[in-house]
Amino acid sequence: MAVVGFVGVGRMGGPMASRLLDAGYELCIYDVSPEAMKPFAERGAQIAASPAEVASQAKIVLISLPTPDIVREVALGGNAGLINGSSVKLVIDLSTTGPGVAAEVAGKLAQRRIGWVDSPVSGGVTGAKAGTLAVMVSCPKKVYGEIEPMMKTFGKLFFAGEKPGMAQTAKLANNLLAAAAMVATSEVMAMGVKAGLDAKVLIDIINASSGRNSATQDKFPRAILPRTFDFGFATGLSYKDVRLCVEEAEAMGVPMVVGGAVREMLAITRARFGADSDFTHIAKVLEEWAGVEIKG
Repeated sequence: MAVVGFVGVGRMGGPMASRLLDAGYELCIYDVSPEAMKPFAERGAQIAASPAEVASQAKIVLISLPTPDIVREVALGGNAGLINGSSVKLVIDLSTTGPGVAAEVAGKLAQRRIGWVDSPVSGGVTGAKAGTLAVMVSCPKKVYGEIEPMMKTFGKLFFAGEKPGMAQTAKLANNLLAAAAMVATSEVMAMGVKAGLDAKVLIDIINASSGRNSATQDKFPRAILPRTFDFGFATGLSYKDVRLCVEEAEAMGVPMVVGGAVREMLAITRARFGADSDFTHIAKVLEEWAGVEIKG
């Protein structure tokens, strides 16, 4: 197989790049952390000194990066950006950047005859390792057909449309709902425990009733009731995604009343526990306010 480039082999990118190696793809990788690249070097991947060097070795380059500003810098920045690579023909963005940045970067890459694919993913580190991610894709139909076999390595694909940013809009919508479920569930769980209900019993009741959601079915049983708070998604990243969603919606003239409240709760959680804390710490904020502990 031809060499595939991969920039950003951290918590999400690392497992996805590893799955490509497992599937037989030859990789050329770059990450700002030498430690992150070390396991890939040991498995035979080429190690590059910059994104531009990756883009000079591979026609297809995938990127998995934490923020829109970093995506913009890696794709377009200075002499080290992907845009300056001598081989790259297609960049696939697995990050959550928002439709605005996606359209901007796609337009500038197009001037160099480099194609762009939005492909944000959902399912966390667990899904990245297992190959069970929801993979949202927007790009020309012809390009989708060409990359589909490789992208299926990561999970189930959903074609969102051909316009740059469409998959990003879908991802932001999903992540706002996931965060909203965490906030609302934390509130009712704190109320229930303060009223004397057993937290596990209340979760079981909700999961057998109409209030069940991703927080009650997964995040509370896995990371909050056991008091581990280690679901695997950073508060800072969740705040970034919700902020992007609210801002994009408002720019379209779509009101985000609940979305604005969710953004505020994530801002409070980030201020209290730090951007690197797990976003299940939202529940800890409610515990402190209510004077209770939500545990199994």
